[in-house]
Amino acid sequence: MADSYSAPPQSVLRSTQQGQSPPADTTAVVNETVNQVSNAFGKAIQLFTHGNWEGLYEHLSSGTFYLTGLFLERGLQALAAFLLLYVVYRLLSQALFRVLDRSDSIEPGLQSVLLKTFRVVMSVFIGTIVLDQLGLNVAVLIGGLSIVGIIAGFAARDSLENFISGVTILVDKPFQVGDYIEVEDEYGQVDEITLRSTRIRTLRNEVLVLPNLQMITQRVVNHTKRNIVRVDIEFGIAYKEYPDEARQVLLPLTKDDERVLQDPSPSVVVTDMNDSSVDMALRFYIRDTSQEVPIRWDYTEKVREALREADIEIPFPHRQLFLDEATAFGGTTLLSPVKQDDGTSSPE
Repeated sequence: MADSYSAPPQSVLRSTQQGQSPPADTTAVVNETVNQVSNAFGKAIQLFTHGNWEGLYEHLSSGTFYLTGLFLERGLQALAAFLLLYVVYRLLSQALFRVLDRSDSIEPGLQSVLLKTFRVVMSVFIGTIVLDQLGLNVAVLIGGLSIVGIIAGFAARDSLENFISGVTILVDKPFQVGDYIEVEDEYGQVDEITLRSTRIRTLRNEVLVLPNLQMITQRVVNHTKRNIVRVDIEFGIAYKEYPDEARQVLLPLTKDDERVLQDPSPSVVVTDMNDSSVDMALRFYIRDTSQEVPIRWDYTEKVREALREADIEIPFPHRQLFLDEATAFGGTTLLSPVKQDDGTSSPE
């Protein structure tokens, strides 16, 4: 029953017999194979309807053998190409990782992007070679993918903008992985920078994920960029108190603290005069920026307790009303005595 299959084109047979690959134009081969499979399927249906079980068995056996031989050669070539290229890819990937890991000029975020880009490029390259070994027209496939890519690019414009923003962040380095930054009224440590987003670990151990486009278009405060940071402890004293007295009380708090730098030296300054208080601030510098928030909390409590022990009043907003001449209230009950439960009288 093998005669039910038509022979492949002569050019393909001659190339196969001479140990050469089939012609570059695989369209004719594919069409011929499809026709052969269609004819074989029709023949099998005919044998089945006539109840010719022996003929059907021989037909399926010969068809399976033919199709196996047709695809086996290219399948083995594609598998060999894949294994070889995969080994090369693994060796190059490990070498690139070692080079980037030893480099001090390339920060971790950029290293991650370069490794991911290398993986994508190598995957596309290996896929192209394997498909070519299978006899597919790679040029036509790439052309179709290019058109689809253009359409997808318009649909994913935000993702493309975030990608470009991510590259900008990694090259310009306004912040890096490990830096403590403040963005959108949130303070935290940069945990990871990807090509689409930046991940920030907040003080609540939450991960804040922000698009890279947002990270380069809004205000970002980097607390780590200069290696040292100033901590301001703001407070207020009453107008009857003397700022120099508060200064003498608070400056000794920083002398024995190894976390506080003595150069530049700490200071206590008047920052503003509000309605109810004279606003002041204790200012000092620290080198370990990761301790900025805990130190601020610590010294806020120390300042409060030191002022209380020195009997320096920390005022709160309040208003006092003084009536020198209440002639406008004459003849009213507002100024008349009010009798209490014990029989005494008091003004309203």
